[in-house]
Amino acid sequence: MARTNHQKLRVGIVGAGDIVRTRHLPGLKKHSDVEVVAVSNATYESAERFCQENAPSAVPMQNWADLLALPDIDIIWIGTPPYMHSAITVSALEAGKHVFCQARMSMDLVEAEEMLAASKRYPELVTMLCPPPFGLRGDLLVKKLLAENYLGRPHHIRLQCFSSAYLNPDTPAHWRQRIEISGLNVLALGIYVEVLQRWLGDITGVFARGKILFGNRQGYDVIVPDLLNILCKFENGAEGVLEISGINALASGDRLEVYGEAGTMTYDFGTDTIQAGRDGDRDLHAMEITPELEGGWHVEDDFIAAVKSKGRVRPLPDFEEGLRYMRVVQAVADSRARNEWVDVKR
Repeated sequence: MARTNHQKLRVGIVGAGDIVRTRHLPGLKKHSDVEVVAVSNATYESAERFCQENAPSAVPMQNWADLLALPDIDIIWIGTPPYMHSAITVSALEAGKHVFCQARMSMDLVEAEEMLAASKRYPELVTMLCPPPFGLRGDLLVKKLLAENYLGRPHHIRLQCFSSAYLNPDTPAHWRQRIEISGLNVLALGIYVEVLQRWLGDITGVFARGKILFGNRQGYDVIVPDLLNILCKFENGAEGVLEISGINALASGDRLEVYGEAGTMTYDFGTDTIQAGRDGDRDLHAMEITPELEGGWHVEDDFIAAVKSKGRVRPLPDFEEGLRYMRVVQAVADSRARNEWVDVKR
């Protein structure tokens, strides 16, 4: 079990990229009783540079396995791409460390199941996945509208997530386009599945089509789709259409539309603007996110509080939540491969 008898919670970072540096590290530094003591990155030189610029008292390390073996580290903070998540998580838990893991959870469903099984073997250790930032500000208001049956029973869900990130054929393959690094995770699929299932319940089946616009990028053969179109069904009976693309020029912002028997709600994820209206209204109208309903980013606070609680508090999203969206990610990949409707594993 992780040691907690010293004065500070000691953190070892594995994978110190831009998200860790710009998003997680400032949140950790707000806690005077939390200290980053060791960093392992893609290369020793990059780990050394990260320490010099961001955590001068931390020790750069060549290998993540050696970092995990340090006996006085309490927390392993994983900021690597998905291909390393399962191995580091399982090893860290076996070494008695609490684990925070950057999203997406894993390469595929099998690895996600392995991670969850390991967390259950060590229930005294805290595990948490990084949540998607999209929809956090309006999360409670959306849940309130749905709980109060403002829309009636949802029957049609439409999500659009368009960008031009992969529209230039001359750019090299991004790591997210490399299946050996990102696994079955495609574009923002897992991110938005997590958001949708948080608000609307589980997706139970999918039919997915994908398109690769540029199959070769500087000699690398891309097999991860540039575009996904997904028909899906929710446990509550609603039908959904998910359109996710990285090859749409001049695309508008990400947008969710929820149509119910009594009304409609839209969510603009770029501006956190929620509009809604009921049957008979002249038009949709803006819904105010009042201070008591306003959410935000407090991921690091949640995780550190859970560790300090010694297991009394379990932060979300946990590995159970991660498994829920990885089931859909796996089903989408299976549907594309077989060109047929696939029920999501339960």
